[in-house]
Amino acid sequence: MQRRIIFALLAIVVIAVMLIKPRLPITVTDSTRGVYDQIEALDSGAVIMLSFDHEASSLPEIGPIGAAIAEHCFRRGISVVGLALFSEGNALGYDLLSRRAADAGRTYGTDWMYLGFRPQYTAAILGMGENIGDVFATDYNGTPITSFPLGERVRTYDDIALVVSIADGSMPTYWIEYAANRYGEKIIAALSAVMVTSFTPYLESGQLAGILTGLKGAAEYEQLLGIPKAGTRGMAAQSAAHVLIAFLVLWGNVDAWRRRKSDGTKR
Repeated sequence: MQRRIIFALLAIVVIAVMLIKPRLPITVTDSTRGVYDQIEALDSGAVIMLSFDHEASSLPEIGPIGAAIAEHCFRRGISVVGLALFSEGNALGYDLLSRRAADAGRTYGTDWMYLGFRPQYTAAILGMGENIGDVFATDYNGTPITSFPLGERVRTYDDIALVVSIADGSMPTYWIEYAANRYGEKIIAALSAVMVTSFTPYLESGQLAGILTGLKGAAEYEQLLGIPKAGTRGMAAQSAAHVLIAFLVLWGNVDAWRRRKSDGTKR
């Protein structure tokens, strides 16, 4: 079968599933439930820091995780402070939080705030342990953070209940080394699927408070929230694509066997 036919079939299957929106059964793993329970247990008015530590290419996989966590926080009245330690994640993070906050009717500067991007992530993480305002004097839009009620409330990690690093690489390692180990901050890693095995030892040793796994973790989190959105749709499309690929592999092997049998008969 020609490659363009295979690509066309994949496109048709994925588009059809995204339009039909089938509800596939989703089993929530202990890892995802553990993260959900930690946020659910926080008092209303607590503050969570979401750090968008990923590139634009990873957005389809881990973007739904950030959206689900933001949804959970805004639903419970938990304030969100966003930032980015990767330049590509900066505008993406601001756009995501802006849309979620608008949907939830939350007010900028009181319920949420976006600090923006800072290079030299090691220095940024360490600096926020001493004074967040020294690292981020202004927010994403250039306004002094102390002009906002939320900016006045958060001075160091002592004012942050959890840090969630939404990452497609090794950035959570730096949060663990410099925010968790030095300042005692609780860190949750929301990771692309290929990075999970690299961070499981940190979870088992207690250096990570939790892990969320890619699109699957987002779909599970949406299941707990009762709001099937991008993660759930993405998992359905991904599952359908896997079924198609499995069928094509099986069909290819059967076709090859038939051809070999036919050639042997002719001889």
